[in-house]
Amino acid sequence: MKKLFFLLVTLSLTNYVQAQENLLLKDYRPESIYNTPKTTVQRAKYPVIDFHSHPYAKSEKELDEWVATMKKHNIEKSIILTYSTGKRFDSIYDMYSKYGDQIEVWCGFDYTGYNEKGWTKRAIKELERCFAKGARGVGELGDKGLGLFYSKPSEAPGLHMDDPRLQPILKRCGELGMPISVHVADPYWMYLPMNEKNDGLMNAYTWKVDTSKEGVLSHEKLLSTLSNAVKNNKGTTFIACHLANTSHDLDILGELLNQHPNLYADISARYSEVAPVPRRTKAFFEKHKDRLVYGTDMGMDASMYETTFRILESADEHFYAWELFSYHWPLNGLDLSDETLKKIYSENGRKILNR
Repeated sequence: MKKLFFLLVTLSLTNYVQAQENLLLKDYRPESIYNTPKTTVQRAKYPVIDFHSHPYAKSEKELDEWVATMKKHNIEKSIILTYSTGKRFDSIYDMYSKYGDQIEVWCGFDYTGYNEKGWTKRAIKELERCFAKGARGVGELGDKGLGLFYSKPSEAPGLHMDDPRLQPILKRCGELGMPISVHVADPYWMYLPMNEKNDGLMNAYTWKVDTSKEGVLSHEKLLSTLSNAVKNNKGTTFIACHLANTSHDLDILGELLNQHPNLYADISARYSEVAPVPRRTKAFFEKHKDRLVYGTDMGMDASMYETTFRILESADEHFYAWELFSYHWPLNGLDLSDETLKKIYSENGRKILNR
């Protein structure tokens, strides 16, 4: 009997060790065992302007369903960042503009021939054409180190936000009352070595930035290009996407906001980066509540909205949302004050849109 017992124990330990050795980090999906509150927030406490979404719906039916989801969750307006100019912008605008004030469509910049003489004037002409069509802002511009590439039909390798060729276009946006949504850099983990010390390894590896490429700007230099562009165009409103990708050190963003009164930041798609440190994040959100706007950038499912509301409104602790986020960090609610929620959800957005 003793031999059988020890045999069973040995087999059990062997299976346990093998399970540990064979489990890959990418397959690790912990579930919280803590008996803590689990708040469901199906509708935002106050009306919301979503400053960071994209043309996810590819048919009238999908768009109808998405709009119904928006209304159900108290999203009073969604900003659709198309990256686009020309026929592609026109096509998206024609489909999405049918929903009136529920949806606002923004265009991109046309970088075609950006290294050629006269490009700036041509780009301004296309910007003005998109404005006449109905674009009321620009975005999402994007530079992760090699130049602005979030635009269709053309990318602009080597062209950064503070390039002199770009400044007249940024200025014209201000004259037209078109805010500019800008994505510079990526979360800091994407720039660190992909090894056992990288705190956000799994997500970092997926989006890693190859800093060995010739001409690639560092995280710090990319933020400097944004700062320079904002400083050089005081009549233009800028929105730094994703908390300017400073979730690892929000003091960096705080300093940028202090320096530039025409700069705001959206909180889109960085919930999983800031929710693991709720006290630090809440203090920052409360301090800079006049300069932050809500955003998603995570699709159009109802559960996506509900997760963002849970993080912003509840005091829930140690929970996961694997369907949205791939870090191995538990999330926590920020339990923001009503005043801060109102400002982030829509009051700041109405100032930016001036309508």
